[in-house]
Amino acid sequence: MQAFLKGPSAISTKPPAAKERAAAGSSGEGKRLKPIPWVEKYRPKYVDEVAFQDEVVAVLKKSLEGADLPNLLFYGPPGTGKTSTILAAARELYGPELFRQRVLELNASDERGIQVIREKVKAFAQLTASGSRSDGKVCPPFKIVILDEADSMTSAAQAALRRTMEKESKTTRFCLICNYISRIIEPLTSRCSKFRFKPLSDKIQQQRLLDVSEKEHVKISGEAVSYLVKVSEGDLRKAITFLQSATRLMGGKEITEKIITEIAGVIPKETIDGLLSACQSSSFEKLETAAKNLINEGYAVAQLLNQLHDIVVESEDFTDKQKSAIVEKLAEVDKCLADGADEYLQLMSLCALVMQQLTQNI
Repeated sequence: MQAFLKGPSAISTKPPAAKERAAAGSSGEGKRLKPIPWVEKYRPKYVDEVAFQDEVVAVLKKSLEGADLPNLLFYGPPGTGKTSTILAAARELYGPELFRQRVLELNASDERGIQVIREKVKAFAQLTASGSRSDGKVCPPFKIVILDEADSMTSAAQAALRRTMEKESKTTRFCLICNYISRIIEPLTSRCSKFRFKPLSDKIQQQRLLDVSEKEHVKISGEAVSYLVKVSEGDLRKAITFLQSATRLMGGKEITEKIITEIAGVIPKETIDGLLSACQSSSFEKLETAAKNLINEGYAVAQLLNQLHDIVVESEDFTDKQKSAIVEKLAEVDKCLADGADEYLQLMSLCALVMQQLTQNI
């Protein structure tokens, strides 16, 4: 009986040396550096490094010189440097030591209902900012609250924030970041200096992508860089992410346009041409086959809408009347997809209208 009881413990007991080796191994693994996404690695560290947003940079630099800052509202398309700009400004204001104590950053992923505004933000805003920087530079007597994706906050939470903004103006500055300024309530927008971030120009994007490629030793053709810029639509974050994904996929080989097309999920021109020719054929069977093939290949119908819109608008094969009918249908289908409709049914609905417009005599 005693031997039976001793059995399991004998089996489970490790020799001390083995235990030490296992502990040493696990601690060694923990010290191994984790790979950083290129988007974070090449995020601007200083306000001067922010690309293309000259007006915002000029105002922030003046504010940094005087160590004073208004409440800010940054709005514009994604990937244009809104979050990077305010983080870089905060780092320059406070230095690396005080940055964590003086800056509260809340993203859309955080819970940001009225309760969080009343508790977390209010508590942080009421703290007094004191102390000086170790390097001897002037440290401003206020803290910064960064509310990223502020347009996803509820109206009640925004209204609660308005009162906190008023009361704690001596000790706290707020920076709201959003894509759509129309979703921010009027009392908040009137209390902030508004700055619109423009989509980055192709030239600026190409320069940044070539810099990243050079630092990471990536082989990429000039045509591929131009195509990458076109696919990302002014979103530098998306462009750098696609570049990193393509580099991992190729494993050191040269990145081409074809690889960028695959990574970005762009529908090849031949596939769209095939779908349009099926619409012109007046055969519903051919149209159904082409639509099924497109869905089965795994392409997103939302992506097709974007590309088809450009083709229809720029094409000379369609009359103005045909263009207006097709573009109106594109808008309807896009709304239905956003509401969660079935992709195949919406694609067939769109293609049926295109077929009707192309085949009827005007």
